[in-house]
Formats: sequence, C-alpha cells, structure tokens
Amino acid sequence: MKTQPTVNPEAKEKRGLSFKLDMQAYTLIIALVLIAVLFGFFTGGEFLSSRNISNLFSQMSVIAVLAIGMTLVIVAGHIDLSVGSLVGLTGGVAAILHVWYEWNTFTVVVAAIAVGALFGVWQGWWVAYRAVPAFIVTLGGMLIFRGILIGLSKGQTIAPMNDSFKAISNSYFPFTLGYILALASIGLLIVWTVRNRSKRKGLDLLLPAGFIDYGKIGVYSFFILLATYMLNRYQGIPTPILIVILLAAIFIFISNKTSFGRYVYAIGGNPEAAALSGINIKRNTLWVFISMGALSGVAGVILTSRLNAATVNAGNMYELDAIAACVIGGTSLMGGKGKVVGALIGALIMASIDNGMSMMNIETFWQYIVKGLILIIAVWIDIASKK
Repeated sequence: MKTQPTVNPEAKEKRGLSFKLDMQAYTLIIALVLIAVLFGFFTGGEFLSSRNISNLFSQMSVIAVLAIGMTLVIVAGHIDLSVGSLVGLTGGVAAILHVWYEWNTFTVVVAAIAVGALFGVWQGWWVAYRAVPAFIVTLGGMLIFRGILIGLSKGQTIAPMNDSFKAISNSYFPFTLGYILALASIGLLIVWTVRNRSKRKGLDLLLPAGFIDYGKIGVYSFFILLATYMLNRYQGIPTPILIVILLAAIFIFISNKTSFGRYVYAIGGNPEAAALSGINIKRNTLWVFISMGALSGVAGVILTSRLNAATVNAGNMYELDAIAACVIGGTSLMGGKGKVVGALIGALIMASIDNGMSMMNIETFWQYIVKGLILIIAVWIDIASKK
C-alpha cells in the first residue's frame, strides 16, 4: 500500500507563493480616499483643488516630521510627550539667533537641530540609563522646554525672518524638476522591489506573488504622478513636503535595512529576549530619543519659517497629533510594530480632517471631538486585532 508523501506546510506555502496582504495599509489608503471624496463633495470640489492640496501638504509637514521620529519611539516601547514644546523651543532658538543675533540661515538650522538632539540626549539618558519611565521624563520635558522658551524669548513674538529663512517653508520646486523627481522616485521604487525579490529568492524566503509587488508599484506610481500633477497646477511641489520625503526615505532605510532599526523593533517586541540576544538596549534607546530630538529641531525650523515668527505657544499639543498619526497609521502603543509610511498616511489623514472641517466652517470644538474619537477607535482596532 502506497503512502502519500507528507508535504511540509512551509514548503507548500513557499511553492504556492501565498502572501498575506497588509490589509491595514490598504484600509488607510481607502480611508484617505474616502475622506478626500467626502470633503470634496461638501466643499464643492474646493478641497480637491490644487491650491488646497498644496496648502494641505505644507500644513501636514511639521506633524509628519514628528510622526517619523515618534514611530521609532513608540516601536521601541516608549512615548514622547515633549515634542510639541521642543518644536516651540528649537523654533524659538532659531528665531532668536536669526533675528536678534543675525546668524545666517544655514547656521541657524544646524543650531536648532543640534539643540533638539542635545535635549534628546538628556531625555534619553534619564530613560535608558536611569530607568525613569519615558512618560514621566517627557512630561517633565514638556514643561521644562516650554519654560525655557518663555524665559529665552521673554514672552515676546520674535519676527520677521529674512527671505532665505522663509524660503524653507514657503518656496516651491520648479515644475520640470518636480516631474523629474517623481520619475526618479518611481525608478528607485522599481529597483528596490526587484532587488528585494531577487534577494529573497536567493535566500529561499517566502516570496510574494509578482502581481502583488508590481501591482503596488503601479498604484504608488499613479499616486506619485497624480500628486505631482496636482501640485504643479498650482505653484509646484512645496519644499516642506520634499523635506518630509527625504527624511522618510532615510528613516525607512534605517528601520528596514540597518541593525539599529532591527534592534529597535526587537526591543519593543520583547525587551527580555533582546537583552538575552546581546542587544545593547540602553544605547539604542538613547539613540531613539536623540533622533526624535533632532527631528523636533527640523520641525521647529519648518514651523517658524512657515509662520515667519516664533511664539511662546508654537507647537502646543503637537505631540498628541504626532502620536495620533502614528497610531492611526498602525503603530502599536504596546511596541514592536509600526511603519514610517503608515505614520505619514496617518499624518495626512489628521491634516485632511482638520483642513476639510475648517473649510466646511465646522466649529473648532467639533474638530477636537472628531480627532479624539478617531484616536480611540484606532487604538481599539489595534487591541482587537491582537486578540
């Protein structure tokens, strides 16, 4: 009697090239499209105009930069409540050096980022090497940084900036260069996908079906070209969104292709196992907070440039918007799970809701209520998916 050969389920899965789709990412994109259609309908198409889309991208840039860093912080199993105050402080330092002491734009930008990174070192040291919970350290930092800003600025609004500084947030990429950049991005996306597939095949790892990977490229390419076309219909691609894209590319590479990125996910997923594996938890935690501080400096410069002034209230409550963007984008507050791309989509969703409700003349208190409900529902979905 012949016996049927047993089939290894893992081998069968590889041969079948079955692949579990990231439904959460697609749900976010679908939600974003529905939000755009909904607000487009209620605003008579004004929400989808090239001018408003350009303004929307410019407005979301500060929260998007913060969400990039906050993703790593939350993935590592921590939280940072101080980023809003640190944005205000670094922006204030930039304005003081630029207006009162007449430093040039480049030096001011470097100084603001350095100040943010320095305070990131300070907070990271308390969390990593003194085992003080990040919630407490950054809550204290939120008050300390706001106090330092008020003291340095003497409670004054510092303005105006010169043209070179204002250009950081109020300039646009030329039309032709915008399309060249879009095509180059699509080309890099294709090369990245082909190399990843080749590498996974060479290592005999689970390989997604070709139509899935290349279908993603087609969808992403469509949206890249559509966004470029819409922005070029107005004045071109806003410089702040290019800064966001550059930073996102850097941190996507860091999180996916470097040992530091893998360590961060391992620490957030299971700290005990990470320690037993020889990962230096303290050092990597410190670098997570340094990165968050430096990105807060970048966000502070962008905000001060866009407003053409630094005020004592700048960045107020931005930490909650950044955290909400990450959670909506699929980052788990339990740690170990989250993607930079998801956080950016979450930031765009938050900015779209703010922008659309403002265009509809909906009262401010409703905007707070809606954003709060969205945050609660996003966390509930995360918890329910784990169960």
